[in-house]
Amino acid sequence: MEFINQMEPVFDEKEEKAVSEYMSRHAWLTEYKETRRFENMIAEYTGTKYCSVVANGTVSLMIALLACGIRPGDEVICPDYTMVATPNAVECIGAKAVFADVERSTLCLDFECMKAAVTDRTKAVMLVSLGGRYPKRLDEIVSFCREHGLWLIEDAAQSLGSFHNGKHVGTYGDIASFSFSSPKIISCGQGGALITNNGELFDKLLQVRDFGREKAGADHYMTLGFNCKYTDLQAVVGVEQMKKLPARVVRKKEMGRLYWKLLSGIDGVELIDTNFDETPPWFYDIICERRDELVEYLRENGIGTRLSYPPLHLEPVYGYTDQHFPVTEAVAGNILWLPSTITLTDEQIEYICGKIRAFYAQ
Repeated sequence: MEFINQMEPVFDEKEEKAVSEYMSRHAWLTEYKETRRFENMIAEYTGTKYCSVVANGTVSLMIALLACGIRPGDEVICPDYTMVATPNAVECIGAKAVFADVERSTLCLDFECMKAAVTDRTKAVMLVSLGGRYPKRLDEIVSFCREHGLWLIEDAAQSLGSFHNGKHVGTYGDIASFSFSSPKIISCGQGGALITNNGELFDKLLQVRDFGREKAGADHYMTLGFNCKYTDLQAVVGVEQMKKLPARVVRKKEMGRLYWKLLSGIDGVELIDTNFDETPPWFYDIICERRDELVEYLRENGIGTRLSYPPLHLEPVYGYTDQHFPVTEAVAGNILWLPSTITLTDEQIEYICGKIRAFYAQ
């Protein structure tokens, strides 16, 4: 069996043909009709009124924060276990990222820890739907933010195609961000999207992403802004990827159920609670003993893996060594992402799980 990479983007002749046809039309490449088409497809799929596609998922978070009025000196609560783009977006606009611990059962923001982190400077909460999952106490987080006048910004970078109680992930907060980087369920190489049902918020984010202009093409500046616009060339790829999304969601769920079935009951492996009726997992994650040994064993057997995020408060960029987040600190060093490419076959998953089972039987 050929080496199984942990993740690969998947494109085919449809993207190639679409790009070729677009280029043959003397295209300008900058965002225009294809970008609007891509945005409309995302809005329709997620059931939201408004969508704006931008350069990448990190800047989409920065735009969301600025559109919500977050300014230097404000505090924004972020989970300690997440991709570093979440707190970095906060810090890059001059605000302060305040970390809170996560639930062990979902690896998402812990409600009690979030509440304990709130101060009179808190203006927003970054809710990360890690791997497409929501925290168990989502409703309490939503209610708390509404009652205390806090913006709820959803970092749903890994969650396109995930639903919760019939609503798409990202629609419980005020605004949500998705990512289209190479490992995501659909990819344009790079890209991010913002969705919201708040028209006023949407108008603000449109200004921020376009130099602060009052409206496109008008050199009248209403706020501090940046050039975060997309390109039609990427949007052409995105449109073709969106057409494939429903089938990919189905297959991701099938893969998740098979992984769960084959990895259940292994001493040394803990599975993360995931509702496969609603969630097509971004990556298939496990909490495992002797992680480094397992990584090497799998590599020797032609299987690629990826280590998970570290506790961010301990990373040199933040260096909050006087703070402690017990769940994140206990599990982050033991979480492993298994092969998750959409083209993975059942035979390959059976092979992967067989090798994991063999490792822990030693």
